[in-house]
Amino acid sequence: MRITDATMEKLLVRSGVITAEQIDALKDEAVRSKHSMQDMAMSNELIDDKTLARAFADYAQIPYIELNPHDLNLDILNKIPDRIARQYNAVLFKVDPDGLCHLAMDDPDDVQAISFIEKEIGTNTKIYVATHENILAALEAYRGDVSNELNEVIDIQRADNNENDSITSEEVAEDSPIAKTINLLLEYAIRSHASDIHIEPREGFVQIRYRIDGILKEVNRLPRNVLNALTSRVKILSNLKIDERRVPQDGRFKIKVGGKQYALRVSTLPVADGEKTVMRILDESNQAVSLESLGYWGKSLATINESLTEANGMILITGPTGSGKSTSLFSILTILNNPDVNISTVEDPVEYKIVGVNQTQTNSKAGMTFANGLRALLRQDPDIIMIGEIRDSETADLGVQAALTGHLVFSTLHTNDAATCLPRLLDMGIEPFLIASIVRAVVGQRLVRKVRHESRISYKPTAEEQEMIVKMFNLKPGQDFSYIHNLEKAAAAEGLGGDTPLSTDEHGINVLYHNNPDDNADGSMAGYRGRMGIYEVLNNSVPMQQLIVSNATSNQLREQAIAEGMVTMQTDGLIKVLRGETTLEEVIRVTKE
Repeated sequence: MRITDATMEKLLVRSGVITAEQIDALKDEAVRSKHSMQDMAMSNELIDDKTLARAFADYAQIPYIELNPHDLNLDILNKIPDRIARQYNAVLFKVDPDGLCHLAMDDPDDVQAISFIEKEIGTNTKIYVATHENILAALEAYRGDVSNELNEVIDIQRADNNENDSITSEEVAEDSPIAKTINLLLEYAIRSHASDIHIEPREGFVQIRYRIDGILKEVNRLPRNVLNALTSRVKILSNLKIDERRVPQDGRFKIKVGGKQYALRVSTLPVADGEKTVMRILDESNQAVSLESLGYWGKSLATINESLTEANGMILITGPTGSGKSTSLFSILTILNNPDVNISTVEDPVEYKIVGVNQTQTNSKAGMTFANGLRALLRQDPDIIMIGEIRDSETADLGVQAALTGHLVFSTLHTNDAATCLPRLLDMGIEPFLIASIVRAVVGQRLVRKVRHESRISYKPTAEEQEMIVKMFNLKPGQDFSYIHNLEKAAAAEGLGGDTPLSTDEHGINVLYHNNPDDNADGSMAGYRGRMGIYEVLNNSVPMQQLIVSNATSNQLREQAIAEGMVTMQTDGLIKVLRGETTLEEVIRVTKE
C-alpha cells in the first residue's frame, strides 16, 4: 500500500511510535533522499508492516485482519481467479449466506482494483486491510496440495522409462516437465520447512529426501530416467557446467515462494549410481531473533551477554555440523551491529547476510582461505571480527593475535562441548597462557526438535524412570530434584515454556511430555515443529584461567565450570523437557555422547 506523506505523518502521530522531533527529522530525510516518508520510516525500522497496517485501518475506519492460509476455503478463494488475485493482492476469504463477500487487500485505496474485482464477485463486498506479507502467504493457498501436483507430473514421466545420457534443450526448458518437477520439489520443501533437499541416484530410481528439523525423511521416488535431466536443470539454475559429471561442483541460485526470497546453495557429487545433488535452503527474508528466542536463559544468557560487552578477546561457539552455530553467531552479530562499529567476517559460505556488516566469502581456488582472509581483514580497521570456523593452527594463531591486539573475535570450533574446546586450541599450538588471557566465553550447543504444545501428550514418569533420569543426567546426590526444581522455577520466571505448569517439586518429577506421532498438521512432523538450542556457556573466570595455564584436562575444566554455576547442555535440555518445549528422547538423541 502506498501512503501519502501527509497521511503517513498523521499515522505516525496517532500510533505514538516516534516523537515529534523524529517525525521532523524523518520529513527532512525524505526530502533530501527524494523518497516517501513511508519508505524512510520502514527502512529506518521506525514502524513495521503490521503496525502500519493496523494504524492505517484505524485511521481509515477499515477493519484489520490477519489471514491464516491453512483456514482458507479453496472454493471461496477461486471465485477470484488466481491471476487477478495476484495482480491486485486481494484474497476473498469468506462469503456470508446473504452473499456478502469478505475481501482482504493490502491497498484498500486502490479503487480500480476493487472495481475490477467486483465485476467478478458482485458489489456486495466488505473490504479489510491485511499486510502485504500476509496476502502473499494467503495467495499460496491457490496452489492446493503441492505433493499431489508433484505426483501428477512424475506419473507423466514414468511412461518413458529409458535413461538417456544426452539431454536436449527442450527437456530442461523453462516450461518443461523437468523444470516443473524441480519447481514443485523446491516449493514442497519450503512448505515442509526443510533445510536441505537430497536428490540421490539409486539403482532403479531417484530418491528424494528432505531434512526437516534435523531429521532426513524420504518424500518421493522418481523414475530413474529423469535423473540426468533433473541434475542438468539444477545446474542451469545455479550456473554450473552441465557436461561435467566427474568432479564435484558448487553453485547458488535464488527463488521466490510465498513472497519470500530463498537462496539455494547447490552441491553436486559423483557417486556410484550417478550424480547426487544436495540443495541447502536459506531463507533470505529471515530476521535475526533474540538470544532468548533461540533458547538462552538464566546463567547461560547472563554469561554470554556479559562477554559481549568486552572490548576485546575471543568468544567461541562449539558443536558438530548442523548444531545451530551460525544462527547463534548471526544473532550475536546483529545485537552488536551499529553504525559506530566496523564488523568484518570471513565465512564459508556466507549463509546469513547482515546489512552493515562486511562479509567475505572464502575461495580456496583463488587462494582466499580463512587465514589469508583474516590477514586482509586486520588491515581493514575492524572492531569486531567473525571467523566462520577455526580449522587449522594458522587460522587459530591469527585469531588469537587479533584478540590480543584489541579486537573482539568470534568463531566456531568442532568439539563435543564447551570444556573440550580449550584443549583443542592447545592441540593447534596455542600457548596455555594465551588461551587463558584472550578467551572470554565458550558456548557448547546442540539443536533439539520442539514439540507442538497443541498436541503434546503429558504423562507421569514412574519411579524407575525418575531414577534413570538422575543417572543419565548426572544429577548431584542429595540435591537431585531440589536443584532441578529451582532451575525449572527460574526458567519459568523467564518465560521458558509459556504458561506450562511446573513439572517438578522438591521430591521429584510429576509430569513429562511426549510428542504425538500422529500429528502432522500445520507443517509439523510426528508432533514436532521447529527446533531450539540447548546450551552450556563456560565463563573463563580467574580459577578457570589458572587451570588452563596448569594444563588441566577437559574434565577438570568442566567440573570447575559446573562448580561456578554453569548449567550443562544435558541439564539445560532436561529443563526444556520439563517446561514442555521438547521431549526426553530428543535430548538423549543429541547429547548421548
